[in-house]
Amino acid sequence: MKWSEITWNASEPIYRKILELPFLTELMNGTLPIEKFYHYLHQDAIYLSEYGKIMAGIASKLNNAKHRNTFLLFAEDSIAVELSLHETFLRDAPAMSYPGPSPCCLLYTGYLSYLLHFSTVEQILAGILPCFWIYQKVGEYILENQTKDHNPYQQWIDTYSGEDFAKMVILAIDICDAVASKSQQTSEMTESFIYAAKMEWMFWDSAYNLETWPV
Repeated sequence: MKWSEITWNASEPIYRKILELPFLTELMNGTLPIEKFYHYLHQDAIYLSEYGKIMAGIASKLNNAKHRNTFLLFAEDSIAVELSLHETFLRDAPAMSYPGPSPCCLLYTGYLSYLLHFSTVEQILAGILPCFWIYQKVGEYILENQTKDHNPYQQWIDTYSGEDFAKMVILAIDICDAVASKSQQTSEMTESFIYAAKMEWMFWDSAYNLETWPV
C-alpha cells in the first residue's frame, strides 16, 4: 500500500468525527448561524496567510524541481482562490472588530511552522496534507448529502468539492507518496498527518464555539 493509503486508514476515525461536527452538519443543511461562519472565515484568513508562507518554505526545501514548482504554485494559486472566496462572503458582512488568531488557529499554524523549521521535509509535507485532503473529502461529502436548495454556503461547498481543488489535492498526495517511497520516516510522516487532522477537527469546532482567548 502507498503511504497515503496507510495514513488515511489510520486517520479515518478522525475524519468521521469531523463529519459529525455541528459546524459542518449545519453548514451542509444551510442553518449554520452566519456569525459562526464569519468567525471561521476570519480565522481561516489568518491561517491561510501563514499556510502560504509555509508552502513557499516547503518549496525551498524540495530537491525535485517539479515538486518545488508545484508547491510554489500552491503558495500562489490555492491561497488566492481561497482568499477570493473569503472576500465574496465577507463583502456584505457587518462591520465588526475581530481579534487576532484564536488559540486553536495559533496552535495549528504554530505546529506547522515548527515542522517546517525544526523537523524534516517529509514531516512538513505530511503535516500540510490534511488541509488539502480533508477539505476536499468534506466538500465532496457535503455536496453528496446536502438536502437544502439555495444553501447560503453553496459557493464554499462548490469550491472544496470542485474539480480544480481535487487536482491540487491529487498533486499534493502524489508528492507525499513519492517522498515517502524513498524515506525511512514514514511513521513520523503519518504522525504529523494525524496531529494536523486532529487540528482540523479543532479548527471547525473552535469556530462553532466562537473561540476567543479567556483573558
